[in-house]
Parts: sequence; structure tokens; C-alpha cells
Amino acid sequence: MTNIERCSAESLAARLPEFIELLRDSVDTGASIGFIPPLTDETANAYWLGIADDLSRGSRILLNAYEDDQLAGNVQLGLAEKENARHRAEVQKLLVHTRWRNRGIAKKLLNAVDTAAREADRTLLVLDTIRGDVAEGLYERFGYVKAGIIPQYARNEKGLLEDTVVFYRILT
Repeated sequence: MTNIERCSAESLAARLPEFIELLRDSVDTGASIGFIPPLTDETANAYWLGIADDLSRGSRILLNAYEDDQLAGNVQLGLAEKENARHRAEVQKLLVHTRWRNRGIAKKLLNAVDTAAREADRTLLVLDTIRGDVAEGLYERFGYVKAGIIPQYARNEKGLLEDTVVFYRILT
């Protein structure tokens, strides 16, 4: 049974090795999430400590999916902080460990994002993903609307530039 929990900076720090493993698994299996494999412990550690700082400041929400008390996945919600943008948030780094894929965890995390966004008074969600990636279809099935494509947006592990698709979703 999947359990979704909002994560604090303290609980992230307490389980840091699991977070590093989840990030490494995602990067090593081709997720375009800002890192090029191989992901070092130093890079992963610095990344998660930065996320913990954001959690402490209240500028980010981190939702974790647990299976049998093991971290199976997570997703982030970056809260826009500018005065004219406090109605929106960016969905970031939806990760599901390969051990737990194809069990509906991504969908549960996206449902939890909607709830967390509403609780934070956010009505517009935005995100981007590499064109042609499996995530593109997932977001479309979940009701995200394709806003456009930005060519040559991100470099992959082979050094090639890939297009990104920008999506939005208005919460009612």
C-alpha cells in the first residue's frame, strides 16, 4: 500500500541515503532532471541539502511515496514567491524508483501535488519534460495541457540537445 507524506527538512536529512539512491536510480535510468550520469554522492548530497533549505524556508513542498516504509518516489512543488505569482507553482522532479514503477505511484504523487497546491492557495501548475519521454504522455493523461515546445533545451548524457515540452494545469 502506497503511503504519501509531506516531507520536512528534518525527515529528509534523517533519510538522506534513501533520497540519494532514488535520485541516482532516476538519473542512471535516463530521467532528464538536470543531472548527467554518473551522479556522484557529493552532487546528490549537495542537491538534497539545497532542497532541505527550501523546505525550511517554505518555498518548496516535497511529497514522498513510501512502500513498506521504503522511499519509492517523490515529487516537488516549487512555490512561486513573487507578489504577482503567488497563485502558481512548478511541479518538479517526479521520481519513482525502478523497483516501484508501473504501480500507479506517479499518479498518486500527482494527485497529492494537486491537493498540496490547493492547500497552498495555488491554482496554476506548470512543468516541463523532455519531448518524447514517457512522462510527456503521463502528464497529458493527467490533464496537463501542452503549452509549447522549446527546442534544444537540455543536454542529454550523450551530449545531444533535446527539446522540452512545457505543460500547465489549472486547478478548479
